[in-house]
Amino acid sequence: MTSLIKAEFRRLLATRMWPGLLLIAALLGGGLIGAMTLVGPENFDPPMPGLDTEAGIRSVLGILGFTAFVPAAIGTVAVTAEYRHRTVGVTFLFAPRRWQVLAAKLVTYGIAGLAYGIVLAGTAAAAFLGVAAARGVSLGLPTGTVLALLARIAVAMVAYLLIGVAMGALIRNQVVALCVVIGYLHLGETVLMMIPGANLVYPILPGGATASLTDFTYLADAMAQQLDTTTIHLLPPAAGALLLVTYALIASAIAVVVPMRRDIT
Repeated sequence: MTSLIKAEFRRLLATRMWPGLLLIAALLGGGLIGAMTLVGPENFDPPMPGLDTEAGIRSVLGILGFTAFVPAAIGTVAVTAEYRHRTVGVTFLFAPRRWQVLAAKLVTYGIAGLAYGIVLAGTAAAAFLGVAAARGVSLGLPTGTVLALLARIAVAMVAYLLIGVAMGALIRNQVVALCVVIGYLHLGETVLMMIPGANLVYPILPGGATASLTDFTYLADAMAQQLDTTTIHLLPPAAGALLLVTYALIASAIAVVVPMRRDIT
């Protein structure tokens, strides 16, 4: 098992995916949050609470939760690429116990997801605190609370990358898998929030769990107000974290079990 994990790490580090993964994390963390902090959420259209309020800070940083489809898509591509380029047959010949190969991928990309989350949160923290200080903004939350919030976002990114790996192992067709992952995470749950009655299940879905974990209630509240639908009550942060981790574990378990006897051609 250890040799398989080492092989997966060598495979990952030998491709352009690894530096690209970290570059995307830095651009989303430092670039996106830095730009939003520089402009100021009170100047958005429609305007949001300012950074001198708790709601304003949680709204700006919580936006990162809606970029979770990115690590999920990366995890999906990492697995489906083997099926697309027909290298998975050689992999399974080398390690006939498929569950070990899939488990090694989950371990490897779980660590990669952690690195992605750390870079995302670290660059976001540097950009947010640095730009806010340069603007002379008195923040509505202590620095420690801001860093804790970003740490939660980093954890969420690990879970989503694992979900992406699992979806890639289950669906295998790269285009279909990406359409499912990106379509659902980026659009599906947002559309669901617009449907009266159906939006009540949002808190127990992955997006709702992420919003709970990061205390990002602005979008759900604004949508309910604009559409005059029932207010969505999110779970407590700890429950959101537990639910998101459960989704990642269930998806990982299914991804290990289901492909074991399936034809790979």
